[in-house]
Order: sequence, then structure tokens, then C-alpha cells
Amino acid sequence: FDEIGGLHKFEAWPRNLLTDSGGYQMVSLCKLAVFTEEGVEFENPHDKSRMLLTPEKSIQYQNSIGADIIMALDDVVSSTLIDDDRIELATHRTHRWIDRCIKAHARPTEQNLFGIVQGHLNRELRALSLKEMIARDLPGYAIGGL
Repeated sequence: FDEIGGLHKFEAWPRNLLTDSGGYQMVSLCKLAVFTEEGVEFENPHDKSRMLLTPEKSIQYQNSIGADIIMALDDVVSSTLIDDDRIELATHRTHRWIDRCIKAHARPTEQNLFGIVQGHLNRELRALSLKEMIARDLPGYAIGGL
């Protein structure tokens, strides 16, 4: 996309574009993924090869695509999960990953990086996550994990 001037030019699309970070795939492919502080390692179901998606790589891909709104990589857990320790870990990891996304964001004057509020269905974790995201003074926020 860098070579062709991004997705806007490729599609001749003059309106806004939004890209996702890959976080949703963490839930939909969780049986094929390993979650670590570094990122999420996915297994290709066809050839069993591995791919590591880090917050930095997610932002790099989205910078290259050139979308107007790009989403931070967050640690998403299923809304049906009942493991409180995993839910809390995912919430706090999302806060650490947003900082890595901000640092990796190469086009902040051209693309709006949105943070994603996590916390599962736990009101206290949701409130904490919202407070943490607002503290980063991002151009926008999304509600994740529902």
C-alpha cells in the first residue's frame, strides 16, 4: 500500500476509511492463537505456519493502508468468558498495548488512532479502562469486548 499511496488512492475512494487492528480475530481464532505480552501468535489453519501480530505491527499495517481512523490492538476476550483473572489481565494488557500503539504510530497528523475500552462486563474494569484511555488524550475511543 505504501507504494501505491494507500487504500484511498488504490480504490479511488475520497471518503473516510476505518481499519480494525486484528483484535477481533483474537477472539474468533482463539483456538489457533497464543496470547502473550508481546502480541498474539496465530496459526494458519491451512499450513500450520505461525504469525505474530504485535501492537507495533498492527499500527504499521494500518499506517500503510492509510485509513483515516485506525484502531489500537487490544487484548479481547469473549463476552462469555468467566475467568476473572484472564479478564483483568486482558484489560490491563490493553492499557499497556495502547502505549505501544501510540509510540508506533507514524502518521498521527494524518490518521486518528482510537483506543478501545475493555473490561468485559465488569463495571469497575470498564470504568478503569475508560479512565486509562482518556488519560492518553486520543482523537477517539471505541467500546470493545461486548
